[in-house]
Amino acid sequence: MARGGINKAVVQTARLAIIARGEHPSIDAVRIEMGNTGSKTTIHRYLKELDESESRVTITEAPIDEELSELVARLAQRLKDKAQEPIDLALAQFEQEKTALHAQLQTLQDARQQLQQQFDIQAAALAEESAALQTASTSLQTEQTRNAGLSQACSDYELRLNDKDEQIRSLEDKHTHARDALEHYRSAIKEQREQEQRRHEGQLQQVQAELRQAQQSAMVRQDEITQLHRDNERLLIEHRVTAKELAALQEKLQKDQTEHRQLSEQLNRIDGERTLLQERLRVALVDSQSRQAALTEYQQANKTLELDLLKAQASIEALRLAAVVATAPEAKPSD
Repeated sequence: MARGGINKAVVQTARLAIIARGEHPSIDAVRIEMGNTGSKTTIHRYLKELDESESRVTITEAPIDEELSELVARLAQRLKDKAQEPIDLALAQFEQEKTALHAQLQTLQDARQQLQQQFDIQAAALAEESAALQTASTSLQTEQTRNAGLSQACSDYELRLNDKDEQIRSLEDKHTHARDALEHYRSAIKEQREQEQRRHEGQLQQVQAELRQAQQSAMVRQDEITQLHRDNERLLIEHRVTAKELAALQEKLQKDQTEHRQLSEQLNRIDGERTLLQERLRVALVDSQSRQAALTEYQQANKTLELDLLKAQASIEALRLAAVVATAPEAKPSD
Protein backbone atom coordinates (compact mmCIF):
# COMPACT_ATOMS: atom_id res chain seq x y z
CA MET A 1 0.00 0.00 0.00
CA ALA A 2 1.17 3.51 -0.73
CA ARG A 3 1.81 5.95 2.05
CA GLY A 4 -0.56 8.80 2.78
CA GLY A 5 -0.68 11.31 -0.13
CA ILE A 6 0.87 8.92 -2.71
CA ASN A 7 -1.42 7.82 -5.51
CA LYS A 8 -1.32 7.19 -9.23
CA ALA A 9 -2.02 10.82 -10.12
CA VAL A 10 0.89 12.09 -8.03
CA VAL A 11 3.21 9.50 -9.60
CA GLN A 12 1.99 10.47 -13.11
CA THR A 13 2.62 14.18 -12.38
CA ALA A 14 6.16 13.47 -11.19
CA ARG A 15 6.78 11.22 -14.22
CA LEU A 16 5.62 13.85 -16.69
CA ALA A 17 7.79 16.48 -14.99
CA ILE A 18 10.87 14.25 -15.34
CA ILE A 19 10.07 13.45 -19.00
CA ALA A 20 9.58 17.18 -19.66
CA ARG A 21 13.16 17.78 -18.45
CA GLY A 22 14.40 15.17 -20.90
CA GLU A 23 15.30 12.67 -18.19
CA HIS A 24 14.40 9.01 -17.77
CA PRO A 25 11.52 8.52 -15.25
CA SER A 26 13.11 5.78 -13.10
CA ILE A 27 11.72 4.69 -9.72
CA ASP A 28 14.39 6.61 -7.76
CA ALA A 29 13.95 9.72 -9.94
CA VAL A 30 10.17 9.69 -9.44
CA ARG A 31 10.57 9.16 -5.68
CA ILE A 32 13.02 12.07 -5.44
CA GLU A 33 10.65 14.22 -7.51
CA MET A 34 7.89 13.48 -4.97
CA GLY A 35 10.11 14.51 -2.03
CA ASN A 36 11.58 11.10 -1.10
CA THR A 37 8.17 9.72 -0.11
CA GLY A 38 6.28 6.60 -1.12
CA SER A 39 7.20 2.94 -1.40
CA LYS A 40 9.38 1.92 -4.34
CA THR A 41 7.13 -1.08 -4.94
CA THR A 42 4.04 1.16 -5.19
CA ILE A 43 5.86 3.65 -7.44
CA HIS A 44 6.99 0.76 -9.66
CA ARG A 45 3.39 -0.54 -9.90
CA TYR A 46 2.01 2.89 -10.84
CA LEU A 47 4.77 3.46 -13.40
CA LYS A 48 4.03 0.07 -14.91
CA GLU A 49 0.32 0.87 -15.15
CA LEU A 50 1.09 4.26 -16.73
CA ASP A 51 3.45 2.65 -19.25
CA GLU A 52 0.85 0.02 -20.15
CA SER A 53 -1.90 2.64 -20.53
CA GLU A 54 0.29 4.77 -22.80
CA SER A 55 1.27 1.73 -24.81
CA ARG A 56 -2.42 0.81 -25.32
CA VAL A 57 -3.19 4.36 -26.53
CA THR A 58 -0.30 4.58 -28.96
CA ILE A 59 -0.15 0.96 -30.16
CA THR A 60 -2.58 1.55 -33.04
CA GLU A 61 -1.36 5.03 -33.93
CA ALA A 62 2.42 4.75 -33.94
CA PRO A 63 4.29 3.34 -36.94
CA ILE A 64 5.92 -0.05 -36.67
CA ASP A 65 9.39 1.37 -36.02
CA GLU A 66 8.18 3.68 -33.25
CA GLU A 67 6.16 0.84 -31.76
CA LEU A 68 9.23 -1.38 -31.86
CA SER A 69 11.36 1.33 -30.26
CA GLU A 70 8.77 1.89 -27.57
CA LEU A 71 8.55 -1.85 -26.99
CA VAL A 72 12.32 -2.09 -26.68
CA ALA A 73 12.36 0.90 -24.29
CA ARG A 74 9.63 -0.64 -22.13
CA LEU A 75 11.44 -3.95 -22.20
CA ALA A 76 14.63 -2.24 -21.05
CA GLN A 77 12.76 -0.40 -18.30
CA ARG A 78 11.11 -3.64 -17.13
CA LEU A 79 14.46 -5.40 -17.12
CA LYS A 80 15.97 -2.57 -15.11
CA ASP A 81 13.05 -2.51 -12.68
CA LYS A 82 13.15 -6.29 -12.38
CA ALA A 83 16.85 -6.13 -11.54
CA GLN A 84 16.21 -3.28 -9.09
CA GLU A 85 13.53 -5.12 -7.09
CA PRO A 86 15.79 -7.80 -5.45
CA ILE A 87 18.38 -5.13 -4.77
CA ASP A 88 15.82 -2.93 -3.02
CA LEU A 89 14.51 -5.89 -1.06
CA ALA A 90 18.02 -6.92 -0.07
CA LEU A 91 18.87 -3.38 1.02
CA ALA A 92 15.65 -3.13 3.05
CA GLN A 93 16.34 -6.50 4.71
CA PHE A 94 19.89 -5.43 5.46
CA GLU A 95 18.70 -2.19 7.07
CA GLN A 96 16.21 -4.12 9.21
CA GLU A 97 18.88 -6.62 10.31
CA LYS A 98 21.33 -3.80 10.98
CA THR A 99 18.74 -1.91 13.09
CA ALA A 100 17.90 -5.09 15.03
CA LEU A 101 21.58 -5.83 15.67
CA HIS A 102 22.20 -2.26 16.82
CA ALA A 103 19.20 -2.47 19.19
CA GLN A 104 20.38 -5.82 20.56
CA LEU A 105 23.89 -4.48 21.01
CA GLN A 106 22.53 -1.41 22.85
CA THR A 107 20.45 -3.66 25.11
CA LEU A 108 23.49 -5.77 25.96
CA GLN A 109 25.56 -2.68 26.60
CA ASP A 110 22.87 -1.35 28.98
CA ALA A 111 22.77 -4.72 30.76
CA ARG A 112 26.55 -4.73 30.98
CA GLN A 113 26.50 -1.21 32.46
CA GLN A 114 23.92 -2.28 35.07
CA LEU A 115 26.01 -5.33 35.98
CA GLN A 116 29.10 -3.11 36.20
CA GLN A 117 27.22 -0.81 38.60
CA GLN A 118 26.15 -3.81 40.71
CA PHE A 119 29.73 -5.04 40.65
CA ASP A 120 31.00 -1.63 41.84
CA ILE A 121 28.40 -1.61 44.66
CA GLN A 122 29.40 -5.14 45.71
CA ALA A 123 33.08 -4.15 45.56
CA ALA A 124 32.43 -1.11 47.77
CA ALA A 125 30.47 -3.25 50.25
CA LEU A 126 33.27 -5.81 50.21
CA ALA A 127 35.79 -3.07 50.92
CA GLU A 128 33.69 -1.83 53.85
CA GLU A 129 33.37 -5.37 55.23
CA SER A 130 37.13 -5.85 54.83
CA ALA A 131 37.76 -2.61 56.72
CA ALA A 132 35.37 -3.74 59.48
CA LEU A 133 37.10 -7.11 59.60
CA GLN A 134 40.47 -5.41 59.85
CA THR A 135 39.16 -3.23 62.70
CA ALA A 136 37.79 -6.29 64.51
CA SER A 137 41.10 -8.11 64.04
CA THR A 138 42.97 -5.11 65.45
CA SER A 139 40.59 -4.97 68.45
CA LEU A 140 41.02 -8.70 69.00
CA GLN A 141 44.79 -8.37 68.89
CA THR A 142 44.61 -5.47 71.36
CA GLU A 143 42.42 -7.50 73.72
CA GLN A 144 44.75 -10.47 73.43
CA THR A 145 47.71 -8.23 74.28
CA ARG A 146 45.80 -6.79 77.25
CA ASN A 147 44.83 -10.30 78.36
CA ALA A 148 48.45 -11.37 78.20
CA GLY A 149 49.42 -8.33 80.28
CA LEU A 150 46.75 -9.13 82.86
CA SER A 151 47.88 -12.74 83.00
CA GLN A 152 51.44 -11.59 83.57
CA ALA A 153 50.24 -9.20 86.29
CA CYS A 154 48.30 -12.06 87.90
CA SER A 155 51.45 -14.20 87.87
CA ASP A 156 53.40 -11.35 89.46
CA TYR A 157 50.75 -10.98 92.21
CA GLU A 158 50.89 -14.70 92.90
CA LEU A 159 54.67 -14.52 93.22
CA ARG A 160 54.38 -11.58 95.59
CA LEU A 161 51.73 -13.47 97.59
CA ASN A 162 54.04 -16.44 97.85
CA ASP A 163 56.76 -14.09 99.12
CA LYS A 164 54.37 -12.77 101.76
CA ASP A 165 53.50 -16.32 102.79
CA GLU A 166 57.19 -17.03 103.18
CA GLN A 167 57.56 -13.90 105.28
CA ILE A 168 54.61 -14.99 107.47
CA ARG A 169 56.12 -18.43 107.97
CA SER A 170 59.45 -16.82 108.78
CA LEU A 171 57.77 -14.57 111.35
CA GLU A 172 55.99 -17.54 112.87
CA ASP A 173 59.32 -19.37 113.12
CA LYS A 174 60.84 -16.31 114.75
CA HIS A 175 57.91 -16.22 117.16
CA THR A 176 58.46 -19.83 118.08
CA HIS A 177 62.17 -19.28 118.60
CA ALA A 178 61.47 -16.21 120.70
CA ARG A 179 59.00 -18.11 122.87
CA ASP A 180 61.51 -20.92 123.38
CA ALA A 181 64.14 -18.39 124.25
CA LEU A 182 61.74 -16.77 126.70
CA GLU A 183 61.14 -20.04 128.49
CA HIS A 184 64.84 -20.64 128.60
CA TYR A 185 65.47 -17.19 129.97
CA ARG A 186 62.59 -17.60 132.47
CA SER A 187 64.11 -20.71 133.91
CA ALA A 188 67.66 -19.43 133.73
CA ILE A 189 67.28 -15.83 134.84
CA LYS A 190 64.31 -15.50 137.15
CA GLU A 191 65.44 -12.09 138.31
CA GLN A 192 65.07 -10.59 134.89
CA ARG A 193 61.66 -12.17 134.27
CA GLU A 194 59.64 -9.04 134.35
CA GLN A 195 62.09 -7.17 132.18
CA GLU A 196 62.36 -10.07 129.80
CA GLN A 197 58.60 -10.53 129.99
CA ARG A 198 57.93 -6.94 129.02
CA ARG A 199 60.52 -7.13 126.29
CA HIS A 200 59.03 -10.39 125.14
CA GLU A 201 55.53 -8.92 125.19
CA GLY A 202 56.78 -5.91 123.28
CA GLN A 203 58.42 -8.14 120.74
CA LEU A 204 55.31 -10.32 120.65
CA GLN A 205 53.04 -7.33 120.07
CA GLN A 206 55.37 -6.14 117.37
CA VAL A 207 55.40 -9.57 115.79
CA GLN A 208 51.60 -9.83 116.08
CA ALA A 209 51.24 -6.39 114.54
CA GLU A 210 53.51 -7.45 111.72
CA LEU A 211 51.52 -10.67 111.42
CA ARG A 212 48.20 -8.78 111.27
CA GLN A 213 49.69 -6.41 108.71
CA ALA A 214 50.94 -9.35 106.66
CA GLN A 215 47.53 -11.03 106.86
CA GLN A 216 45.77 -7.84 105.83
CA SER A 217 48.23 -7.46 102.92
CA ALA A 218 47.58 -11.09 101.99
CA MET A 219 43.80 -10.46 102.04
CA VAL A 220 44.27 -7.39 99.81
CA ARG A 221 46.41 -9.43 97.44
CA GLN A 222 43.80 -12.18 97.48
CA ASP A 223 41.09 -9.66 96.56
CA GLU A 224 43.31 -8.37 93.77
CA ILE A 225 43.88 -11.91 92.52
CA THR A 226 40.10 -12.58 92.66
CA GLN A 227 39.47 -9.38 90.69
CA LEU A 228 42.15 -10.40 88.20
CA HIS A 229 40.48 -13.79 87.76
CA ARG A 230 37.14 -12.06 87.16
CA ASP A 231 38.74 -9.73 84.62
CA ASN A 232 40.39 -12.70 82.98
CA GLU A 233 37.03 -14.53 82.71
CA ARG A 234 35.39 -11.38 81.30
CA LEU A 235 38.17 -11.03 78.72
CA LEU A 236 37.79 -14.68 77.77
CA ILE A 237 34.05 -14.16 77.21
CA GLU A 238 34.76 -11.04 75.13
CA HIS A 239 37.38 -13.01 73.20
CA ARG A 240 34.82 -15.74 72.41
CA VAL A 241 32.25 -13.13 71.25
CA THR A 242 34.90 -11.40 69.13
CA ALA A 243 35.94 -14.76 67.65
CA LYS A 244 32.29 -15.49 66.72
CA GLU A 245 31.96 -12.05 65.11
CA LEU A 246 35.22 -12.62 63.25
CA ALA A 247 33.98 -16.01 61.98
CA ALA A 248 30.70 -14.40 60.84
CA LEU A 249 32.62 -11.64 59.04
CA GLN A 250 34.89 -14.19 57.37
CA GLU A 251 31.84 -16.19 56.22
CA LYS A 252 30.24 -13.03 54.84
CA LEU A 253 33.53 -12.17 53.13
CA GLN A 254 33.57 -15.59 51.47
CA LYS A 255 29.97 -15.08 50.29
CA ASP A 256 30.88 -11.65 48.90
CA GLN A 257 33.90 -13.15 47.14
CA THR A 258 31.66 -15.88 45.65
CA GLU A 259 29.18 -13.24 44.42
CA HIS A 260 32.13 -11.26 43.05
CA ARG A 261 33.32 -14.30 41.08
CA GLN A 262 29.79 -14.93 39.79
CA LEU A 263 29.47 -11.31 38.67
CA SER A 264 32.88 -11.51 36.99
CA GLU A 265 31.81 -14.68 35.14
CA GLN A 266 28.53 -13.05 34.08
CA LEU A 267 30.42 -9.97 32.91
CA ASN A 268 32.83 -12.15 30.90
CA ARG A 269 29.86 -13.97 29.35
CA ILE A 270 28.26 -10.66 28.36
CA ASP A 271 31.58 -9.51 26.88
CA GLY A 272 31.65 -12.74 24.86
CA GLU A 273 28.11 -12.13 23.61
CA ARG A 274 29.01 -8.55 22.75
CA THR A 275 32.07 -9.81 20.81
CA LEU A 276 29.82 -12.31 19.00
CA LEU A 277 27.36 -9.54 18.10
CA GLN A 278 30.20 -7.35 16.89
CA GLU A 279 31.41 -10.26 14.75
CA ARG A 280 27.88 -10.74 13.38
CA LEU A 281 27.70 -7.00 12.67
CA ARG A 282 31.04 -7.21 10.87
CA VAL A 283 29.77 -10.16 8.81
CA ALA A 284 26.62 -8.18 8.04
CA LEU A 285 28.74 -5.22 6.94
CA VAL A 286 30.83 -7.52 4.74
CA ASP A 287 27.60 -8.94 3.31
CA SER A 288 26.40 -5.38 2.73
CA GLN A 289 29.60 -4.60 0.87
CA SER A 290 29.11 -7.74 -1.21
CA ARG A 291 25.55 -6.70 -1.99
CA GLN A 292 26.78 -3.23 -2.87
CA ALA A 293 29.29 -4.80 -5.22
CA ALA A 294 26.48 -6.91 -6.70
CA LEU A 295 24.43 -3.72 -7.07
CA THR A 296 27.33 -2.13 -8.92
CA GLU A 297 27.51 -5.17 -11.19
CA TYR A 298 23.73 -4.91 -11.79
CA GLN A 299 24.10 -1.26 -12.67
CA GLN A 300 26.96 -2.04 -15.05
CA ALA A 301 24.83 -4.80 -16.60
CA ASN A 302 21.96 -2.32 -16.97
CA LYS A 303 24.30 0.14 -18.68
CA THR A 304 25.42 -2.65 -20.99
CA LEU A 305 21.78 -3.46 -21.75
CA GLU A 306 21.09 0.21 -22.45
CA LEU A 307 24.03 0.32 -24.86
CA ASP A 308 22.77 -2.86 -26.53
CA LEU A 309 19.33 -1.27 -26.80
CA LEU A 310 20.82 1.86 -28.34
CA LYS A 311 22.68 -0.31 -30.82
CA ALA A 312 19.47 -2.21 -31.57
CA GLN A 313 17.61 1.04 -32.05
CA ALA A 314 20.35 2.25 -34.42
CA SER A 315 20.13 -1.01 -36.34
CA ILE A 316 16.36 -0.73 -36.55
CA GLU A 317 16.68 2.86 -37.77
CA ALA A 318 19.19 1.75 -40.40
CA LEU A 319 16.86 -1.05 -41.50
CA ARG A 320 13.97 1.38 -41.68
CA LEU A 321 15.96 3.82 -43.84
CA ALA A 322 17.03 0.96 -46.07
CA ALA A 323 13.44 -0.15 -46.41
CA VAL A 324 12.34 3.40 -47.29
CA VAL A 325 15.06 3.69 -49.90
CA ALA A 326 14.20 0.29 -51.33
CA THR A 327 10.50 1.05 -51.65
CA ALA A 328 10.91 4.58 -53.09
CA PRO A 329 10.25 4.74 -56.97
CA GLU A 330 13.32 5.21 -59.12
CA ALA A 331 13.68 8.66 -60.84
CA LYS A 332 12.94 8.57 -64.58
CA PRO A 333 15.45 10.25 -66.97
CA SER A 334 14.19 13.46 -68.62
CA ASP A 335 13.58 13.67 -72.43
